[in-house]
Amino acid sequence: MAGLSAATILAGQGRRVILSEAAAQAGGRCRSYFDPQLGMTIDNGNHLVLSGNRAVQAYLARIGASDQLAGPDKADFAFVDLTTGDRWHMRPSDGRIPWWIFRKDRRVPGTRVADYAVLAAFMSAHPGRRMDQVIRCEGALWEKMLKPVMLAVLNTDPAEGSMDLAGAVVRESLAKGGLASRPRIAEPTLAAAFVEPALDYLKARGVEVRLNRRLKSLEQDGARVTGLTFADGEVDLTADDRVILAVASAPAQALLPGLSAPDEYRAIVNAHFAIPDGAAEALKGAAPMTGLIGGVAEWVFVFPDRLSVTVSGADAIVDQDREALAKTLWADVAATLGLGDAPLPTWQIVKEKRATFAATPAQDAKRPPAKTVLANLILAGDWTQTRLPATIEGALRSGETAARLVMV
Repeated sequence: MAGLSAATILAGQGRRVILSEAAAQAGGRCRSYFDPQLGMTIDNGNHLVLSGNRAVQAYLARIGASDQLAGPDKADFAFVDLTTGDRWHMRPSDGRIPWWIFRKDRRVPGTRVADYAVLAAFMSAHPGRRMDQVIRCEGALWEKMLKPVMLAVLNTDPAEGSMDLAGAVVRESLAKGGLASRPRIAEPTLAAAFVEPALDYLKARGVEVRLNRRLKSLEQDGARVTGLTFADGEVDLTADDRVILAVASAPAQALLPGLSAPDEYRAIVNAHFAIPDGAAEALKGAAPMTGLIGGVAEWVFVFPDRLSVTVSGADAIVDQDREALAKTLWADVAATLGLGDAPLPTWQIVKEKRATFAATPAQDAKRPPAKTVLANLILAGDWTQTRLPATIEGALRSGETAARLVMV
């Protein structure tokens, strides 16, 4: 997504762009594919964005895909506690003044107005500090709202996560009110929203898109990159050429020995289930997204053709047997959606062992800036120093930064 972000900006400015992608499809980890087991197109994961994500909105507007995100008109987050059966909705008020915390029916159950004073800690910088070094990681607000939300945001145990990264997200969403915090899901797929319109945009502007073209090495003269060696041949660079290296951190370190970059990762497990026969009535009125407390599954998403589960920070389960995982996660889905003892439907498990870098202060400190010591080489990717966690928003912002540096 970082590469597509940079390419669309530059192409829109009339720059000549060649986009080379190692895989058979663009978009990196933001991808969709037809799954023969389910007989439908699915996303590799449930990539949630928020209405306040500035770079997401700008990118979709640029490529003509602003209508490809679906979500409620108001910020509304459904939760269920599988250990007690309790259900509730967190409904932030639209504006910056948090009137909602004074309404018992809109705040987290078991919390008092005074509990929300902890949110003030997210408004300032805490360089190098973990979340548990800044706030108390216990109590109803932590267990029922902050912990599950921050786990999804950081893909890292929130207690050990970077307070600065968490705070950056809070300041751009919840702190701005419900209108900036509305959840948004790509519809019908990630590729249809973020990738295919971008490729159409690029091709319409004469951009050459080359897929299945892996970069093997960078030729350097000490001050700049002079050539690129791809799997299909070599390319000599002119004095005016610029290179945006928008690859994952590990390949970037292989191409640039000595580069500082995050080297510790966290897994994500996603499960997709076909909607069981006879379940349509039970799913009427179901929230499109529900957060789970006390289960293995963490978020359940209801789509027209499937039910999906996301488990962030999933290192403890990522190596488990796939069928055993499917059964465990389906039990959580059935309990969440009131499907009773519905048998396990057709399923698919998608594991991403290195889904994101670990969002700890130590790993955040290893993130490099976009500008490198090589005059014509710029880095892009959610692992570079965006001051955000590894998210679509962070990836798109890194592409914006790279494009600006090219145009200097």
